[in-house]
Amino acid sequence: MLQAGQAPTRHWYKGNTHTHTLNSDGDSTPDDVVRWYREHGYQFLVLTDHNHLTSVDGLNALHGADEKFLIVKGEEVSDRFAGKQLHVNGLDVAHKVDPQGGQSVVDVLQRNVDAIRREQGVPHINHPNFRWAITADDLKQVRNNKLFEIYNGHPQVNNAGGGTVPGLEEVWDALLSSGVRLYGIAVDDAHVFKDPGNPLASGPGRGWVVVRAAKLEARALLEAMERGDFYASTGVELSDYQVDATSMTVTVKATTFSKYRIQFIGAGGQILKTATASPATYAFTGAEPYVRAKVLESNGQVAWCQPVFPR
Repeated sequence: MLQAGQAPTRHWYKGNTHTHTLNSDGDSTPDDVVRWYREHGYQFLVLTDHNHLTSVDGLNALHGADEKFLIVKGEEVSDRFAGKQLHVNGLDVAHKVDPQGGQSVVDVLQRNVDAIRREQGVPHINHPNFRWAITADDLKQVRNNKLFEIYNGHPQVNNAGGGTVPGLEEVWDALLSSGVRLYGIAVDDAHVFKDPGNPLASGPGRGWVVVRAAKLEARALLEAMERGDFYASTGVELSDYQVDATSMTVTVKATTFSKYRIQFIGAGGQILKTATASPATYAFTGAEPYVRAKVLESNGQVAWCQPVFPR
């Protein structure tokens, strides 16, 4: 997490790290997909078709612009074990990564994470509750992965859990409480651009990240994400988010028709403090294994700030 007063030239960039085109199971061409995000206020997009690496050079020549918009190459490495679908995104991989297989859920995930790293990519584990494929215990065992989806906009991924299976935010707190340092991302996992507003289809614009980086460049963005210098959102916009040695401060960009609650959350998912005024500050006691902030908007939108580790 960026410390207050450091790197004043860093800027916020809104982006999506999980979307699909006709190159796998999307309904639109890469050009149309990129055009949608460029025209809807995003600054970067990672194309992540299933087991396909789309070239982005031509797309950037057509749609890219310095410090305005960037397309990053990527792939959703899609594997399975015992009928469970196991998907890991590879962001900015140098070459296509083939599904690696394995002898268990954890083994498959680990092999694919390792393969993405070998191709200089940044992995993130996708939609753990999709068909109930990945448990908290599975996630706890995967090494060299720093990102996972706490929100995915696809209508069949069970973000909130169900039955005896916990929701992904509860999973996140369980992992953080056990000492696993993971950062949570939001994505839309869009496949449908010809009917983008259909709530039963996987349309665009449902979840994203806002990354604080020195410039709009693939490595700068991904390095910032891996150090937790971003927030995830389904609609809430922050004006600022700062952490120093003593406190965390969240400033919400207010809108005319919304009200907000800002929660500071610690070990086991315990709410340490709730505020209704912005900016809101939580002062560390020194006893917290981690602290993260969550902003809840009155119409159901959410923003998740990344955990910091005061000890």
